[in-house]
Amino acid sequence: MNRELLMLVDALSLEKNVEKGIVFNALEMALASATKKKMKAEMDVRVSIDQETGDYRSFRRWLVVEDDLFESEELQVKYNEAKKKQPTIELDEYIEESLEPIEFGRIGAQAAKQVILQKIREAEREQILNDFLDRDEMIVTGSIKRMERGNAIIDSGRIEASLPKDQMIPKENLRIGDRVRAYLVDVDREARGAQLLLSRTTPDFLMKLFELEVPEIEEGLLEIKAAARDPGARAKIAVKSNDNRIDPIGTCVGMRGSRVQAVTSELAGERVDIILWSEEPAQFVISALAPAEVMKITVDEEKNSMDIVVDEENLAQAIGRGGQNVRLASELSGWDLNIVTEEEADKRNEEETSSIRTLFIERLDVDEELANTLIQEGFSTLEEVAYVPVNELEEIDSFDSEMVEELRKRARDSLLVDAIATDQEESTSGGQLGDVEGISREVIDLLLEKGISNQEELADLATDDLVELIGVEEEVAKGLIMAARAPWFAEK
Repeated sequence: MNRELLMLVDALSLEKNVEKGIVFNALEMALASATKKKMKAEMDVRVSIDQETGDYRSFRRWLVVEDDLFESEELQVKYNEAKKKQPTIELDEYIEESLEPIEFGRIGAQAAKQVILQKIREAEREQILNDFLDRDEMIVTGSIKRMERGNAIIDSGRIEASLPKDQMIPKENLRIGDRVRAYLVDVDREARGAQLLLSRTTPDFLMKLFELEVPEIEEGLLEIKAAARDPGARAKIAVKSNDNRIDPIGTCVGMRGSRVQAVTSELAGERVDIILWSEEPAQFVISALAPAEVMKITVDEEKNSMDIVVDEENLAQAIGRGGQNVRLASELSGWDLNIVTEEEADKRNEEETSSIRTLFIERLDVDEELANTLIQEGFSTLEEVAYVPVNELEEIDSFDSEMVEELRKRARDSLLVDAIATDQEESTSGGQLGDVEGISREVIDLLLEKGISNQEELADLATDDLVELIGVEEEVAKGLIMAARAPWFAEK
C-alpha cells in the first residue's frame, strides 16, 4: 500500500507537471475527507503522510478558542481546558488526538479519488497560470474560442483569457475564430473560468504596441512618458529621447510611417499623434495641442489648470471634434485645460483684475492708483500683501518702509476680521441658542460656558447629559432638548 502510494504520487507529479508536495497535500486532504465520511460524525480530521516511506497517520483535532466564543464540542475546545492538557498551547492552535487507521472500502476510496483529482486540477491550473505570469508577457495573443454575453473568451494556448465587451475597441466586430491581441490588466485567481482579464482600450496597450514595434524603446534609447486614447478614433503618446542622436518622433513613426501604421492597423485605424515630451508643463501642453497654435498660456498650479489662449481660426482645431483634442491633451499632460479665445481671455483677465482692485481698495483702504501698482507687481490676495518678505514690497518704486509696514498691518487686520467672522458663522451654523423656545439668557450663558454654542449641539444631548452639564431639573432639561429638536420634526 505504501509503495503504491509513493508510485501514485510520482506518476501524478510527472503527468500533471505539479510539485510532489502539492500531490501529497491533495492526498492528505483526500484521506482526511474519506476518514470523516467513514466515521459518520462531525469532526475535524488531519492526515499526515511520510513522504519518504508512504506511512500515514490520522488525527482528530479541536480548535482552541476563547471561552465566550465556544460553540461546538465536536470542533472546538475552550482555552482554559486546553491549557490543562497542553500548558504551552495558544489560541487558534489545535489540540490533537490520534485516530486508529481505518479501512476505507470502495466508497471511501472513490471519495478520496475525487478529492485528489480536484486538488490536482486546481494545482495544475495554478501552475499553468504561474508559468504564464513568470514570462511577464503583458500582451496576450490568441484566438476567440467563444462569446459569452458579448465578452470574448480567448484561447492563448494552455490558458484562457476574457476580453469584456466594454474593453473592446468600439465598432470592432470580433468573431469566433478571430486572432486578437490585447493587454493584460488583471488576474483573478479565484475565477472558475478565464482567469486573465484583457483590454484593447487601455493606453497601456498602445504603449506596449509601440514598444514591440520600436526596438529603441526596449533598449532604453527612447521612452514613452504618457499616453491617452479615444479608442478606435484618436490617441496621443508623449515620447522622450535618452540619446541626443535619436529623433524620438521620427523613430516612432518609422521609415515611410511603417511603425506607426503597424500600431494603427492593430487598433482598428486609430490615428496616433506622437508628441515630444517636455519637463516644462506649459511647453508640453503646447505640443500636446498640436496642430493647433497657442498664443498664450496662464498656469494655475493650485488648481492644476491652464487657460489656453488661441485665436478664432485655431479655436475649433484646438478643441477638436466633440472636444477630443483638448480632452486627450488634458489626459496626456495631467492638467485641466480651458481653451479660450483672445477676446475671452482679455475679458476674463479684466474681470479678475477689477475684482482684485476692488478687494485692495476696500480692504486695504487705498486709492485706485496704489491698488493698480500692487496688481502690476503681481499681488492678487491679502495674504500675499500681509506675509510676503518685506524687501519684496520695499523694492516697488514709491514704496517706503513706513508705507510697507502700514499695508502689511492693514492686510493682517483684515484677515483677522475674516477669521473671527468665520468662527462666528461656524458657531451659529446649527441654529442660534436664542431660537430655542423657552430658553433663558441664564441657560444660554451656562451652555456657552460648557462649549454648547448652537441649537444643533443642544438637540444632540441626552436629558441626563444636560442635567449634569448645567444643573437644571430633569423636566426642564427634557423640555429644552425637545424644543431644540423641533426643527427635526418640522422637516419630516
